Amino acid sequence: MKNEKIAAGTGKSDEQTAMSVLREYGIQPESLTVIQSGGIKTVWKLRASGRWLCLKRLRQTIDKAQFSVNAQIYVKNSGGLVPGVIPSLKNQPIAEYEGQLFVLYEWIDGSDLNFSNAADLKKAIQGLARFHLASKGFRPAGDARVSTKVGKWPEQYTSMKNKLTAWKDTAASRPVQPAYTAYLRHTDAMTALADTALAQLSASSYDKLSSEGSGSLVLCHQDYGKGNALSTADGIYIIDLDGVTFDLPARDLRKIIGKQAQNLGQWRAETITNILGWYSEVNPQSRAETEILLTDLLYPHWYYGLVKNRFQNEKPLKTEEIERAARLEKSKVRVLSELLKKG
Repeated sequence: MKNEKIAAGTGKSDEQTAMSVLREYGIQPESLTVIQSGGIKTVWKLRASGRWLCLKRLRQTIDKAQFSVNAQIYVKNSGGLVPGVIPSLKNQPIAEYEGQLFVLYEWIDGSDLNFSNAADLKKAIQGLARFHLASKGFRPAGDARVSTKVGKWPEQYTSMKNKLTAWKDTAASRPVQPAYTAYLRHTDAMTALADTALAQLSASSYDKLSSEGSGSLVLCHQDYGKGNALSTADGIYIIDLDGVTFDLPARDLRKIIGKQAQNLGQWRAETITNILGWYSEVNPQSRAETEILLTDLLYPHWYYGLVKNRFQNEKPLKTEEIERAARLEKSKVRVLSELLKKG
């Protein structure tokens, strides 16, 4: 159990911190190992009283943690496959120690799914659908800071498009840099794509499906992929729910489908219809919900995400990265248009 790394802000090693926190649960671990560490967020695997547990130090503030942790408890109690949250001796789901927040979870023994394998991808998608279903009806406690993207898509779409336009001035002021030249070459097409998606969203049932009391709203994971979906004998467990937010299922599905397109280097109608079909076997999606997903896929999220690293986060960006992203965004228009026409 030796680990001399000093825990951020405490002056104590990770081991000393974990041992002190575990006393809040009346636990003296038989073994204790750091399995993830980076800044504040730290994850320990421990064994106590013959079972494996997981202790996590959160980087969230208490109001944000109350939302995500209580969401996990709700999903678990609703039959969702997520790790159970173990309360402290004070019967609290979150333990505070020296100004930091900790949560103790059941340890889930499972294997990572390979999202590049069709059989594994189907399991992952249907596990996500079950998670979404189990999350319906969650009502956060009064002190929690609610995370929600409900109804915010038009504002988000417009904000991202305006940034793409504003960054053209920055690129134009540095014409000798090839990456900026590539940006100027493709960004008008990307903002036109954004305008098309905005028009489609306005003409869709988005406002109705995002209204208060809509049965379409769920908790979205927001970072669903390898490492967060574990295959077990009982089914697909979903872990690491720190970033959950209220939204339409399309939010998670769009990210998964986009990642598939990036990995394949192309958009395939078959991939989209398979993912939507697998998902709908568990949580059926209406035509209106499907149209909203296709609209969200049309928006140039991936081009924006790439160039933001340069203009907003000042990270290096290669010309070929911009070219590749722009080609991929442009190539999806025909595929998505055909899927929309099929009805």
